[in-house]
Amino acid sequence: MTSKTIAIPLLVAAFALTIVGCGSTSRSRTASGTGIGAASGAIIGSFSGNAGSGALIGAGVGALGGMLFDEHQRGSFD
Repeated sequence: MTSKTIAIPLLVAAFALTIVGCGSTSRSRTASGTGIGAASGAIIGSFSGNAGSGALIGAGVGALGGMLFDEHQRGSFD
């Protein structure tokens, strides 16, 4: 693997993690996490030739991330 092949997915993942908590309600945080995860997964999956599977996996991970961020913001994990 070249450094470019590794760097681009890492940058996409870092960007997605920084904005996964966008929104002020549970629904908007989960929706933004899902959308960002799907887009990031599609980009990362396209490097292996399977953007569809990457998008589905990314959407699931993004939704989970958005829900966990929302729970943390509401103080459920304190």
